[in-house]
Formats: sequence, structure tokens, C-alpha cells
Amino acid sequence: NMEDLKSFAEKLPDVAVARDLQFSCSDIGQEQIQKDIAELKLDRVVVAACSPRLHEPTFRRAISKAGLNPYMLEMANIREQCSWVHMEQPAMATEKAKDLIAMAVAKAALLKPLEPESIPVSKDVLVVGGGVAGIAAALDLADSGLHVFLVERRPTIGGYMALLTDVFPTNDCSICVLGPKMSEVYNHPDITLITYAEVLGVEGSVGNFTVSGVRRARYVDENCLLYTSPSPRDQRGSRMPSSA
Repeated sequence: NMEDLKSFAEKLPDVAVARDLQFSCSDIGQEQIQKDIAELKLDRVVVAACSPRLHEPTFRRAISKAGLNPYMLEMANIREQCSWVHMEQPAMATEKAKDLIAMAVAKAALLKPLEPESIPVSKDVLVVGGGVAGIAAALDLADSGLHVFLVERRPTIGGYMALLTDVFPTNDCSICVLGPKMSEVYNHPDITLITYAEVLGVEGSVGNFTVSGVRRARYVDENCLLYTSPSPRDQRGSRMPSSA
């Protein structure tokens, strides 16, 4: 009941105007929103319509053209979350829509203008696992111009495919197919191969991830001596021997 929703929205706190637009995402609907912003000096807009995933960018561009900060917009999804899922209960759907609109208006009152920022991002890619899938992914990415870090927990790449005798559909020996790819990974200038290592944690966000891990030692250098300082006295009062 759109008329009921319009009357309800008009009475909500801080609401200057409420309109029932048949297609608010159309050019005519956007022009009406821009006209109201200009004439009524609106400082934020609430749109009760479809999912914000569909048309939030559309309405942000519309209010931006009218001079409002694009982030002074709040959307209430009364289509997918209300009318479509409650088709058989129109009265209850209307009441739910009122709640969604009231919550959107309350949230809109707390909105603050935001400004986009440009930050540097890293285009390096981490591929975890050096099996045939990891090898293929690393080569495709590296051939596209991205620097790839390929991490494998075993001492060498190849995965389980390298242990097979022959592979479908040609029945070639697996290493005959995989060997050239493994060699290409080792020699590719845009691939940094880290074997005998494991990823322990990933933090951050897209373009700014920080990855922590452990890389196991491959050998012991007998020419390196490690000295430890004397240990504190044990409970009996004697000093524990130091080791080198």
C-alpha cells in the first residue's frame, strides 16, 4: 500500500517531503529527486525501493549532480526484503515496509559526508599451493604482468600430479606434462617461488594484505655455531650448564 507508506513516511521525524515515484531509478524519478534537493534544501535522501546492490550507485550519482555528498543517501529495500517475500500477506508486508523505512530514516539522520581517498595498492599476487592448479594460476598471472609469490608447503612443487604414472586423456606420463610447467615456474622472472613454507595468517584488505608464514630450514650449516647464555639457577640452587 504505497499511499499508506507515503503518509507514514511524511510523519517521521526530520522528514521534509515524501513522494511516491513509480520508477524512481528512471531519468524522470532522478530529476524529481534532484528538484526536491534544490528547492527544499535537502541535506540527505532516503530511497525506499529495490536492493541497494542494484541501484545505490544510480541514486548516489543523482544526488551528487544536485550538489549533495553521494554518501548522504540511505536505501530501504522494500522490494526483495518485503513485497516479494510477502506477496500473500500484503497487510503484514506494508507494516514491515514501515519498519524498514523508519529504520532507514533514523540511520540517515546519522550519516556524515565522506570523501573518496586514493591510496597506493600492491598488485603482487600470492598463490598458496604448488600443485598443478597453483602452477597454472601462477603462470597465467605472471604472464599477465603481475608478480606472483607461489608458496608450497612441500620441498618442491608439483603436488600429487607429479606422483602419478600417467594422466587422462592422453595417457602421457604425468611428469612429461608437468615437468615443463614446473621448469617454467622456476625460471619465470615474475614468479618468486617459496617452497617448504606455510602461510600462518593473512591480515589487511584488498591491495594491502600482510601475509605471515614460516619457512623451514633445508639444511644445517656445520660452520655456524650457536651460543646460548647461562640458564638461571634451578630450584636446588645449582647453575644449569650452558650449551653451545
